[in-house]
Amino acid sequence: MSSWKLTQVLRDEIYKYARLPQTGVSLRQMVQFGPRPSAGSLFHANLFTVEELPIRLSHRVKELEELPFGLNNDPSIQLVRDWYAQSFDELTSLRKPIIDSELQKILFNGQHDNESNITPTHESNRPYVFEDDGIIINRKRLHHSSQPVNNLDHFSPQKKKSYFVSTPKDITYPNEVHAYNKLVTEALMKIKKRHDATVSTIARGVQNWKRSNNHAYLDNSINQFLDRFYMSRIGIRMLIGQTIAINQQFTGRLNNDDYVGIICLNTNVMEVAQDAIDAARFACEEHYNIMEAPKVILYSPSDLHFMYVPGHLVHMLFETLKNSLRATIEHQMKLNPSINIEDIEYPPVKVIVAEGEEDITIKVSDEGGGVARSAMPLIWTYFYTSADKMEEVQDDQRLGGVSKPPFMGLGVGLPHSRLYARYFSGDLKMISMEGYGTDVYLHLNRLSSSSEPLQ
Repeated sequence: MSSWKLTQVLRDEIYKYARLPQTGVSLRQMVQFGPRPSAGSLFHANLFTVEELPIRLSHRVKELEELPFGLNNDPSIQLVRDWYAQSFDELTSLRKPIIDSELQKILFNGQHDNESNITPTHESNRPYVFEDDGIIINRKRLHHSSQPVNNLDHFSPQKKKSYFVSTPKDITYPNEVHAYNKLVTEALMKIKKRHDATVSTIARGVQNWKRSNNHAYLDNSINQFLDRFYMSRIGIRMLIGQTIAINQQFTGRLNNDDYVGIICLNTNVMEVAQDAIDAARFACEEHYNIMEAPKVILYSPSDLHFMYVPGHLVHMLFETLKNSLRATIEHQMKLNPSINIEDIEYPPVKVIVAEGEEDITIKVSDEGGGVARSAMPLIWTYFYTSADKMEEVQDDQRLGGVSKPPFMGLGVGLPHSRLYARYFSGDLKMISMEGYGTDVYLHLNRLSSSSEPLQ
């Protein structure tokens, strides 16, 4: 049990940071490093991250403490608040780098264009692992898609910042630069692990509050808070994950010309979709204890590539497919009450991928009975579910340090997936025919030029 406590002195500091504006980063900014970044550019990225993350964390701490209707007093909500406050404390307490005046001129004067030339290939030998929100999908097969100066105190959060700054590659950077890069990477890895269970812990807190107050549905202000909080979390995880990965690329721990950090320059849509299908069918078979889940038929061009984060895409498709498989099984069980679950002939779920100039659209179509028209506005609210039974996140579902959410009925997956889509200016929409089935449309923006939707 951690002995860390949020002191009033730290709270006051957090609230000062919460008055500062956040700085967004676009997908294109994040890939300007190229697959082989220089130590100097990493130094700038690490400086940016150490300055930006406390601002983002402070906004969330303040909002968690100001939640209405007593929700801010729930133990799970306060636990997440403490995680964010502790991470803020660690980042603002990191040792500041000390560099001499000559190196300062190299790092902070002029722009060098030799790092922005990215030449992606269509062959990738790097597997990806998506591990977040209790979902673990490990792609094992190949993916082709894919004089000392002050301690820099003058880099105050109020000044204009940039995640990517081009610096020369053809010089030897001193140990101070490499040491700082390593220090930040290790701190971020620790913070990332601490926040792994944030989604399920917030869910548990809201569920407890909802039950104790006898609310059938959440107040609109709580839904809006959850949208803001979860969207902010996606941005925080993206910034942390990208910064860790580009530092690991520099040290040789990750080596793939098709990736810049966690961003694949040539994400193969068909292969990522197949990964999500395999994972969702396996989870379905495990939940219902059946030999074979309903089939999923994939219609997709085999050579469709675009720049994206495979982990985000597999998350959205996994959650959507999970819903379709669950609905298909439960609807067919109602239509065939006398037939054993193993012997029912299930209609297949269909996944159709279409390429447009602006968007890549993925349609997931099922014959799972659909959703009543009166219930459609509730689909995008948190903790509403069309599953027969509402499941809850329990403390004992944290197994081996990994939060394991239920297969169905939590009521977070669909609205959370829509946030993932909207994070890079896409969207997730649903059309349903009650008595027949549902079509979900996942729109992925292929232009990659928009900045983060900061909350």
